[in-house]
Amino acid sequence: VAPGTVEDFLEQLMQDCLAWYTDWGGRMDRLRVRPHDADELSHYAKATYDIEYLFPWGWGEIQGIANRTDFDLKAHSERSGHGLTYFDQPSNSRFTPYVVEPSAGVDRAAMTFLVDAYTEEEAPTARGGTQKRVVMKLHPAIAPVKVAILPLSRNERLVPLGREVYDTVRRSGAVEGFVQYDDAQSIGRRYRRQDEIGTPLCITVDFDSLDDNAVTIRDRDTMEQARIPIASLDAELGARLRV
Repeated sequence: VAPGTVEDFLEQLMQDCLAWYTDWGGRMDRLRVRPHDADELSHYAKATYDIEYLFPWGWGEIQGIANRTDFDLKAHSERSGHGLTYFDQPSNSRFTPYVVEPSAGVDRAAMTFLVDAYTEEEAPTARGGTQKRVVMKLHPAIAPVKVAILPLSRNERLVPLGREVYDTVRRSGAVEGFVQYDDAQSIGRRYRRQDEIGTPLCITVDFDSLDDNAVTIRDRDTMEQARIPIASLDAELGARLRV
């Protein structure tokens, strides 16, 4: 980076990094940028900024961005005997570039997304009451399971159609990721299990499906259900998962 532009570059980089976290489901109200105090700075850095996240136990660094000035390239140049300057034609000037170093970890980013996604809420029951629902409201792009196929039961009439729908969805170009077939326990328990996994969409194959060639799609976050023709699944899933 040219020395005279490094402050603007740093500001844009910080905004881009914050946008990256929010684009994948991070909450802006739990993110902040904290500049290092003078006594925190490394000897090579003119300025360092931490992107911090408000974890349940307090603020913690998830990414650092340091303006290392020309320290690195000058040190390499002195020890190697080779010039590492850059000639900029528009300004007709030669300079040693400044190095801006972002440092982040996949584990820290993943932790922020998990904390933001974890939700406990009251959900209605079939008997008219409510019970606690645990749901991982992960961004669809980072959900480990994209779609779950849930036949209403293991009835011998439903299983073949359930498997057919599973194969159709798994081979669909609209779903980029893992598709799960789940037929163990009651449909309610399976919905809750997929909620806890963070599966954005569940597709239920029921006895009506045998007659109308349609299935029920359930949205993880709203729990709303819609009846969709099997022939329209590719377009429907693509529209719902591209967010």
